[in-house]
Parts: sequence; C-alpha cells; structure tokens
Amino acid sequence: MDITINYEYGRDDVEPLPVEGLAEFVIAAEGKPANTEVSISFVDDDEMARLNEGYRGKRGPTDVLSFECDNLDDDFDAAAPEGVPYELGDVVIAVDVCKRQAPRYGNTFQQEIELLLTHGLLHLCGYDHIEEDEAEAMEARERALLGEWRSRS
Repeated sequence: MDITINYEYGRDDVEPLPVEGLAEFVIAAEGKPANTEVSISFVDDDEMARLNEGYRGKRGPTDVLSFECDNLDDDFDAAAPEGVPYELGDVVIAVDVCKRQAPRYGNTFQQEIELLLTHGLLHLCGYDHIEEDEAEAMEARERALLGEWRSRS
C-alpha cells in the first residue's frame, strides 16, 4: 500500500496522529488490493471552501471531501501486472473545521480526524449517505472500523 500524506496545513496538530496506520487498516479491512494508492491532504478553510464550491457547488468549507479514482466495479483489473497501482483516490480534510466540530460531537481532535479519515476512505470504497439506508450502513461501518481500530491501540 502506498499512502501519501500532504500536510499542507496543520502539520503540528496532525502529523503526530496515526493517520497512515488508520488508512492502511481501513483500506485492508475493505478488501482493497495490496497495490492500493491513496493520498490524504490536510488543508485550511479557504482551500476546503474552494474545493467544496468547485466540485460540489456548495459555499464554505466542509469537513472532508473524497475524490475517487479507480474502482474495482469500473473494470479495474485487480490482477494488473506488478507495478500498476490501484489508485483509490484522494481524501481532503479541513483541519480547522475538524477542530471546531469535534467538541460539538463530543470527540477529541484525534477522534474527529479518525472519523473524518474513515468516512472519506469509505466514500472511496463505494459507500455513500445520500439515501437513509445507505447512511445507516455507512455509519455502522464507520463505528465498527473505529471500534476495532481503537481497541487495537
């Protein structure tokens, strides 16, 4: 697995957290191939607002965005020759949004980062929350993964 972490913003707050380990855990738990690549970026509110408006047509920053690349359901050949990566996609997290909303949800900053990262990665793995039943399934998977992750620490 190749996890690229871009600390464009909030490096001092985020770098000490087990971001890479959690990403590897979630990706493996979702059964993605060993040659999976994903990038995780931490940005400020201005950059997140720009992305949110540009890609979703919504004003202001959001907490996390996911941008999918390859998908096994899109005829990606999981048995591709060695060296051909399975590009899962990109997760972008707004550090300051995370800091603001963590207390509202009764989370620490680390717990909120873990939730947002797991949420973003599950989007890349095909989960969604547009319909109520999809949201319930996604939230249940988040809880299960985070429960297992935190019990291992």
